[in-house]
Amino acid sequence: MKQVIRAFIAIEIPSATQRKLAEIIQTLKKDIPTTAVRWVNAENLHLTLKFLGDVSIANLSLVEEIISTEANQFQPFTMSIGELGAFPNPKRARVLWVHVVAPQELSLLQKAVESQLVHLGYNAEERPFTPHLTLGRVNRNVTTNDLNQIAQVLQQHPVGFIDVVQVNSINLYQSELKPGGPIYTCLYNAKLQSYSH
Repeated sequence: MKQVIRAFIAIEIPSATQRKLAEIIQTLKKDIPTTAVRWVNAENLHLTLKFLGDVSIANLSLVEEIISTEANQFQPFTMSIGELGAFPNPKRARVLWVHVVAPQELSLLQKAVESQLVHLGYNAEERPFTPHLTLGRVNRNVTTNDLNQIAQVLQQHPVGFIDVVQVNSINLYQSELKPGGPIYTCLYNAKLQSYSH
């Protein structure tokens, strides 16, 4: 029996939006060398709020309690998805992503969840929270030519507005690393404050 699982907290992206993002991935794939980028399966696209790494099974109920309590402090909101980007920048791309524009609630929610999880021993991120959806990760052994080509492709494919997503809850996911790519399973769904009385 496993005592520990890999887990993260994220906002689910609706399948209709995932399909639109899958089309963008397909377009980029055509022009980027096949070995240069490991692309994310569209059905795995989500907005990560906090990567936890190894979580002991015994701690899961505490994590669920924290996200449930914090989610309940916030009203549902919408976020807008669009525009390609790269970390740390398009010329030295390591991660290819799509920008997420959201009201302040998103950052406050992320901060609230993270600061409570610190009490359970999960370190806060040193980098500021930048809401994004990862489309692909650039392989470590890419050539300079590959990097130049990626930068060029990002420039040649300006992606504007893609979709608006309604956020009503946050999820706790288990991540299982498989040869064909990771498999994510939703373990717990924490609703944002509802209007029902």
